[in-house]
Amino acid sequence: MKIIATTIKDLILLEPRVFNDERGFFMESFNQEAFNNIVGKSINFVQDNHSKSVHGVLRGMHYQINPYSQGKLVRCVAGEVFDVAVDLRKNSPTFKHSYGTLLTSENKRQLWIPEGFAHGFLVLSETAEFLYKTTNYYSPDSERCIKWNDPEINIEWPELAKITVSEKDQNGMSFSDLYDEFY
Repeated sequence: MKIIATTIKDLILLEPRVFNDERGFFMESFNQEAFNNIVGKSINFVQDNHSKSVHGVLRGMHYQINPYSQGKLVRCVAGEVFDVAVDLRKNSPTFKHSYGTLLTSENKRQLWIPEGFAHGFLVLSETAEFLYKTTNYYSPDSERCIKWNDPEINIEWPELAKITVSEKDQNGMSFSDLYDEFY
């Protein structure tokens, strides 16, 4: 597993070793012991999620408040997405900074997003299937959503002719309105 540095501490981009031949490919997508060594602590995933979205769908920017905060290991298994994490850790030198990267079925990269980050993605291909492992269960009462285009966090999304956002995400709160609930 190749570890690719990001601009935000603890946010880790992972690139698996892929073995290609005339039959297709093989890769180890997850190994608990290796993953724990990479992140420097024991992580326990409790839920796997799978979504399929069409071109231009933007999902985010989501997070859950304590005690239901979630770490996520995310990847795109079909198509391509622009994936974004925003640091919500008030004591972090990169508080309020975002990091975006292309996750595709071709590059097979995964992004480790620890607790204390908001997360979202934009589908760039005709369709995309997105998987993520979480360290805590989904809790509707603990879920929060920062507006995807909030000027205070100023995420540089790829430009598309049309972006489709759910009503819930369109009604996301401003960064400053949620400040008291950050980590």
